Amino acid sequence: MAVSPADVKKLRGKTGAGMLDCKNALIEADGDFAEAEKVLKKAGLAKADKKSGRATNEGSVFTKITDDKAVILELTCETDFVGQNDKFKATGALLVDTVIDKGLTEPTDALTDIVKEAIAVLNENMSVKRLTVLPIAANETVIDYIHGGGKIGVLIKLACDSAETAAKDEVKAFGFDAALHAAAFNPAFLNKDSIDAKYIADQEEIFTAQALALGKPENVAAGIVKGKMNKHISQICFVDQKFVKDDKITVKQAADQAGKEAGGKVELTDFIYYQVGEDK
Repeated sequence: MAVSPADVKKLRGKTGAGMLDCKNALIEADGDFAEAEKVLKKAGLAKADKKSGRATNEGSVFTKITDDKAVILELTCETDFVGQNDKFKATGALLVDTVIDKGLTEPTDALTDIVKEAIAVLNENMSVKRLTVLPIAANETVIDYIHGGGKIGVLIKLACDSAETAAKDEVKAFGFDAALHAAAFNPAFLNKDSIDAKYIADQEEIFTAQALALGKPENVAAGIVKGKMNKHISQICFVDQKFVKDDKITVKQAADQAGKEAGGKVELTDFIYYQVGEDK
């Protein structure tokens, strides 16, 4: 049957599919719009499966925070051009909404279906590379920060002595500054307790060998190793790093100051750092 350009345009506006695809779908569906949408969806899913092997090294990080949880998600695609597309961004927003609404903690078929529908429109392979969900207790607050147009995304969790303290502007301001800090320096660990014991042992072994190679006695070498380890930990642990807004204090000291200003206590207890394309 013949279909009018107006009908084709209407279907394209609703689905985002190409003009020719919309025209052919309407012809196959005998002008039935609902049926034509099904035709396009089936065709799109088939295309998506064919594109599934293509490399996806571009993309964006998306976040969403509610009263009791926060999600951060990396959606990848083949090119930066598609990564800046409004449909791509809408898909990322829909994905984090779905994670929250369905209580998901890892990629599922529900997310895959959303991605496949976007692939049908954007004509590039896409995938949910990873996602993390942080629960939020009444006395906690989570702050998000997106940098570089979505290339870096951060979640910062702060625990306070009360829900009232967690809601204070001073606490949220510190959380935002801490998120900026994480985006800038990408700390390897939260604190010393979060470092793997093997990593500590290996690093001590390296520093010991370096000290002994200088001909230092073992007791002197032990002191050198201790000093080097303390400096190394201050460089790789978030709470021990020099604060991005004031390098005369550490991140932990900045948290303590924020707590005093808010009339309570503030502790940085968790953070998530995503960078598009990083191999983690």
